[in-house]
Amino acid sequence: MSALRKYLDRIKPHFEPGGKYQKFNSAFDAFESFLYTPRTRSAVATAAQIHDSMDSKRAMIIVVLALMPCFFFGMYNTGYQHWLANGATDFPFWQLMAYGFLTVLPRVAVAYIVGLGIEFIVAQWRHEEVQEGFLVTGILVPMICPPEVSLWMLALAVAFSVIFVKEVFGGTGYNVLNVALVSRAFLFFAYPAQMSGDKVWVATSSAFGTAAPVADGFSCATPLGQIATAAGAPDVITGVNGTAVTAWDAFLGLIPGSFGETSTLCIIIGAIILLAAGIANWRIIVSVFAGGLLMGWIANVFASPLYPASYIPAVDQLLYGGFAFAAVFMATDPVTACRTTAGKWVYGFLIGVIAIIIRTYNTGYPEGAMLAVLLMNCFAPLIDWCVVQANIRHRLNRIAQ
Repeated sequence: MSALRKYLDRIKPHFEPGGKYQKFNSAFDAFESFLYTPRTRSAVATAAQIHDSMDSKRAMIIVVLALMPCFFFGMYNTGYQHWLANGATDFPFWQLMAYGFLTVLPRVAVAYIVGLGIEFIVAQWRHEEVQEGFLVTGILVPMICPPEVSLWMLALAVAFSVIFVKEVFGGTGYNVLNVALVSRAFLFFAYPAQMSGDKVWVATSSAFGTAAPVADGFSCATPLGQIATAAGAPDVITGVNGTAVTAWDAFLGLIPGSFGETSTLCIIIGAIILLAAGIANWRIIVSVFAGGLLMGWIANVFASPLYPASYIPAVDQLLYGGFAFAAVFMATDPVTACRTTAGKWVYGFLIGVIAIIIRTYNTGYPEGAMLAVLLMNCFAPLIDWCVVQANIRHRLNRIAQ
């Protein structure tokens, strides 16, 4: 590493103002900052300066590390579901992991190449630094999509969200909506046939020859998909091989679904990492689950054959779909969430409630977490404003007394 440091120091003058490669200063700075802590100092040398060790780069890297349990389990589960679809009875661990890795690798590569490519171009155009925000977004997008989402569709969705949701608002830290979720929403509404139904949740290709392809015509719905299409109270939920899916299976994540969203256990591990590092706010996480539990209980109490999902027990509502993943990794996005303490409670609680309402009472859309988070992203500034105004009125009343 010392040799690399010396090499970067030697070529750095060429990228600074006046150098022959000064137009590429943003790209060089981004690469150097990713590898090493910047050597910049405070402008005022005589004043006392206290710097927190947690900068945006470290925060983004910790979030990526917190996502790794879900990512690695997604690799295993992608292979596991493929083996089940082929009728296998033996599940070689490393072959399953290799299959899942080779399935998701092109999606991760496309997300990073397209997203970072746009951010580098915009940074050069604006003569600004390249921010680290897409380090998380680039891996989140493939994790919240079906395992074999088309590469060209993924590229189009990432480009749309980075340009129109992030860069037009000023870049990292200024976006109103969660960039990864907008990519998922773009895919869902632009290509509903390829992003929903019974044929997209289990990888069927050979993944560069690592496994036998699944026979044409294979289909398997997610648990929420099966429940949404049930006539009245849902019967036993089945997996790829036709056996019953239990709440324990859903907790572990051994069910069809988006690549990284199925395992509640791995999501909890990720939440512990984020909370221990001080990255995520526990109030939002707790309130999302509280809102989901309450709404799930209310829906279950007033269950109706017209809405099959209303028969799901409140706890099971939290295990299916992307609810837990959204609560931990999406709702807690510090840029798009509420800033005030009271606002965080209201924001998270409403996400949980709205997610279950959409999931339960809209049979055409068996998942509600994505839309709930995006909707509350829009209302987060209003919630904060109301909290601040209430605090101002409270203080004025106290002064008047």
